[in-house]
Amino acid sequence: MAIESMTGFARAAGTTGAHAFAWEVRSVNGRGLDVRVRVPPGFESLSEAARKQFSAAFARGTLHVSLAITSEASAPRPRINQEALAALIEAASQVKLPGGIAPATLDGLLAIRGVVELSDESGDALSELDEPVLAALAETIAALKQARLAEGRALEAIISGHLDSIARLTVEAEGHPGRSVEAIRARLAGQVAALLEASTALEPQRLHQEAALLAVKADIREEIDRLHAHVAALRELLAQGGPIGRKLDFLAQEFGREASTLCAKAGDPGLSRIGLELRTTVDQLREQVQNVE
Repeated sequence: MAIESMTGFARAAGTTGAHAFAWEVRSVNGRGLDVRVRVPPGFESLSEAARKQFSAAFARGTLHVSLAITSEASAPRPRINQEALAALIEAASQVKLPGGIAPATLDGLLAIRGVVELSDESGDALSELDEPVLAALAETIAALKQARLAEGRALEAIISGHLDSIARLTVEAEGHPGRSVEAIRARLAGQVAALLEASTALEPQRLHQEAALLAVKADIREEIDRLHAHVAALRELLAQGGPIGRKLDFLAQEFGREASTLCAKAGDPGLSRIGLELRTTVDQLREQVQNVE
């Protein structure tokens, strides 16, 4: 299964009768899945359908979905409800008005709700939009899926390149002469000798004990082993594919911790250089995995 990016764009449009419609969706990074749908008034049922279908198709990302509908149908025509108007006239004629109150006029009666109705001849045509609009929605989801997959393939190539660099730097650190027992012993022996020469109050035996503890702490064997394990785990995740973005981000954080510890322990300029390059590569890796679904 391939990996997907969380960014992409898709559009699908169509026409039916006097109406034209178009779905558009923009997908960007998100911690979870957030589907935001905008539809014209009267199409709220399509909004809920769109939200459900996008939620079923994607696991992460913020999706901005919009539906636009335009119509060339004639404007609604007013129609007088003759029965309602006649009933109002009859009722008004039976009212005894006090002095100074004018009887009801036609324009006043027409202003009463329900007397004048708008005859919308396009109502049936609008109801016929549901099926083609839903079909276009399916096309939009499929197109967004392909766009995110295409960018996912590009991301996978970049992530694999960073991973290869991390693996190479780990091997370099593992085989560097500066991490050998002899090299660490020589560095510490030089530091102990310098301290003894600077002050006669220091106890040589105590200094050698502290040096032995520092030698143990300076060993980066555990960091190297964990880096190898993280490289293998990340390669396995890439091969697995699917919505693995959160796992990739966790591993990237673990890479960062090991690289920082390696830098802190490195007492050799060559090892420090490798550690700094490793941290830079890990930062680049983490920037990319944050785009993965």
